[in-house]
Amino acid sequence: MSAMQELIRNYVAGTKTLRDAMAGMSAEQLRARPVPGKWSTLEVVCHLADFDPIYADRMKRVIAEERPALLGADENHFAAALAYNRRDAEEELRIIEVTRSQMAKILATIPESALERVGVHNERGEMSLQKLLLGATAHVEHHVKFVLEKRKALGLS
Repeated sequence: MSAMQELIRNYVAGTKTLRDAMAGMSAEQLRARPVPGKWSTLEVVCHLADFDPIYADRMKRVIAEERPALLGADENHFAAALAYNRRDAEEELRIIEVTRSQMAKILATIPESALERVGVHNERGEMSLQKLLLGATAHVEHHVKFVLEKRKALGLS
């Protein structure tokens, strides 16, 4: 398996990891905040569903444009303004799955050398396609830990 294929495989696998972490949780459990000061599982999933397309847009820009500008976004502003507790967890998961499926198809068509292409983030400076792809992959992995923490606090582990 090439490095690109491995990166794509890991990126796509994030959706199953997230879905598995949430398996069997009721709507009430998804909205619960069993860990003080932390988002609910639904809020975590909404955050991921909002930011996965942002990661995909950044990757598309880096693939298609020369040194594109990449804009940051404040997760707390999104969480406060975008009705996270009124959204549907299954719909949010599907957004992540479709985004990653589409992006994986795009990534599979480009040469591995494209991983070195860069965009310029307004807060983080130069970011290569590889760094963006690894970041998107790690983003889900990072937040799955919080979902598992909530499962444990709810006695679901």
